[in-house]
Amino acid sequence: MSQNLPQEGKRNVLITSALPYVNNVPHLGNIIGCVLSADVFARYCRLRGHNVLYICGTDEYGTATETKAMEEGVTPQQICDKYHVIHAEIYKWFGCSFDHFGRTTTKQQTDIAQDIFLKLHKKEFVYEDEIEQLYCSGCDSFLADRYVEGTCPHCAYEDARGDQCDVCGKLLNPTELKDPKCKRCRSKTGVPPPEVRKTQHLFLDLPKLKDPLESWFKGTSAAWSANSQQITSSWLKDLKGRCITRDLKWGTPVPLERFKNKVFYVWFDAPIGYLSITANYTTEWEKWWKNPDQVELFQFMGKDNIPFHTVMFPSCLLGTGDPYTLLKTISTTEYLNYEGGKFSKSRNTGVFGNDAIKSGIPVEYWRFYLLMIRPETSDSVFKWDDFAAKINDELLKNVGNFINRALKFISSNFGNKIPGVTTLTEAEEKLFEKISEQLVDYIKAMEAVSLKEGLRIAMGISQLGNQYFQANQPWELVKTDQNRCKTVVNVGANLSHLLATLLEPYVPSLSEKIFKQLKSQPQQISEKFNHLALLEGHELGDVQPLIQKLDDKVLQVCKATYGSSETMVAPVFPLDLRVGHIHSVEDHPQADNLYVCKIDVGKDHNPKGEEGPYRQVIAGLKNFMTKEELTGKQVVVICNLKPMNLKSVKSCGMLVCAEQENKMQLVQIKGKQEPGTQVLPTGGAKTKVQPVVDKKDFQKVNMSTVKDGSLVFSVKDKKFPLVSAADNTPVIAEGFSEGAKIK
Repeated sequence: MSQNLPQEGKRNVLITSALPYVNNVPHLGNIIGCVLSADVFARYCRLRGHNVLYICGTDEYGTATETKAMEEGVTPQQICDKYHVIHAEIYKWFGCSFDHFGRTTTKQQTDIAQDIFLKLHKKEFVYEDEIEQLYCSGCDSFLADRYVEGTCPHCAYEDARGDQCDVCGKLLNPTELKDPKCKRCRSKTGVPPPEVRKTQHLFLDLPKLKDPLESWFKGTSAAWSANSQQITSSWLKDLKGRCITRDLKWGTPVPLERFKNKVFYVWFDAPIGYLSITANYTTEWEKWWKNPDQVELFQFMGKDNIPFHTVMFPSCLLGTGDPYTLLKTISTTEYLNYEGGKFSKSRNTGVFGNDAIKSGIPVEYWRFYLLMIRPETSDSVFKWDDFAAKINDELLKNVGNFINRALKFISSNFGNKIPGVTTLTEAEEKLFEKISEQLVDYIKAMEAVSLKEGLRIAMGISQLGNQYFQANQPWELVKTDQNRCKTVVNVGANLSHLLATLLEPYVPSLSEKIFKQLKSQPQQISEKFNHLALLEGHELGDVQPLIQKLDDKVLQVCKATYGSSETMVAPVFPLDLRVGHIHSVEDHPQADNLYVCKIDVGKDHNPKGEEGPYRQVIAGLKNFMTKEELTGKQVVVICNLKPMNLKSVKSCGMLVCAEQENKMQLVQIKGKQEPGTQVLPTGGAKTKVQPVVDKKDFQKVNMSTVKDGSLVFSVKDKKFPLVSAADNTPVIAEGFSEGAKIK
């Protein structure tokens, strides 16, 4: 296979898509966020006559791969092999025109990553520092964050992860957890709990690299999106050393004897995958990656990847002193949501790549819709009804009908051969002028990587064709003015050829069908409409309808299978909230930050089997309120929370609190309320109290404050105020503004 290398005298464009992580199946948001967007730009550049190399591949090292392998009972390599094939098949079906789709678990990755590191190390841009980590004797290794579970130091939740607590949401370091356990060894007997040990790690000295990084940023970022500029500027203001090593086995090994048991952290290692994947494509990879005078680098990704590509990766390349090709243009997307919610494989919500393949819906429909709603400057939402509308009302009625009408008319009336132009009138001259203006705008939009705008312009040109046909009515001219009729349908055929070319970056499979019916090939995109691409006597192929209506029956099946706003029933309010009066407060005997509260929630609402008139609730409020301040308070209590032991003391519920800007306080209902009075959402929300909910279920209930501090229960974009069932008095977090977290 011939290898594509930079060419003298040509515009050489190097395009990368963020490397998709290998431990999952990509959903539509992942696909539009990087690989599909990059593919549109790559195809456009080729149609402009540029020399293009489009590179992508799976990111395969790191903790997430080890964790996935552990879950499936296989080796990390087997996980990588399995999911690399899945990703490759999905992107092939979507028509992504990679010059090479590779992976990061290669010798080239090791060689290039180690070379970059050793040059940084030699130039003293890497330093050592000692940090404390948990060590498991059962594993005989230091533990990555995801391998540690224990008791949260903030809320006493007993199954908090080493990086974050699922209940209170606090970010954590594994060493902060109380009673830490190794996730891999917790079921083994005789294995002692992990212990804190000191360990040496390597750090990239970003402050030392600030000057060259800032100089590069100022010289290249003018055309970046505002989001990319703001995020990068923010990082540059507060550059700190970043750890680049991890105590794992699955990764690129560190080439220093003292660190031979460590690997590179994935944020350092993964972007180097662009280089190593290119090196797997050609041994002359440096002609692309060490050629800044001849090569322009365009990189596509989701917004969460920005700092890794505008701060970390260029810092590493600049620090080597080698003449690397650095980023020229970054194209990022916001988030694509699904029917008002999020894509979730576990909840069977949303369309994933393999689902699209099995749906029976043509690939051009998926590409067209995803690019029409590409989240370029704000989040967007995949909606089935909108999907059908854009296919049926825009792709079918605008593009499909125009091209089919034009070609079918030639087939039926001119022996399937394009007739010649006799005389061009003012109508044609005005049309050609408008189209040429639109072509200039199309090229400007595509060069700025405004892909939605480019598609909008192409659809506008198709609309001009529809208007031209409708105004000139060749079906009438064929009866009265054959010469004029020939001119009109000739223009229609050549405009069909132009549309097939302009739409090729977006819907290549549809363009292929159009060119097959035209018996032609795409021409290079230029700023002027070539109305002579297809000459008199050119024979057409078999003319057939290009686009079928997206049938409502198909739509209903998809909604039922993958979820929709109709089938994704809004969650009812599952909490049993009651007004309570705090009777007494004592210090927790074994925890410094906890209180033991006795609360009157009405005799009918005390836990079954519990003696006495009061419900016992453990509260983590010691840092915010004294015992005296709590005693006698009227509060709101979650009464159907699953009882749990917090430091050997049973807790049968939870006090509802609001937190904002490191301030926490109890929510209240003003005015005297009877103990046990129910608190409900109003405004149409249904309350269906579950017998028992755990803390994770509670965290899924979306409650927050609005501007006046009132509490609301939110479902999608609707807010339902929480009030007393007795008199509709609102629940309020006094002094708090909009957006306080409810805990």
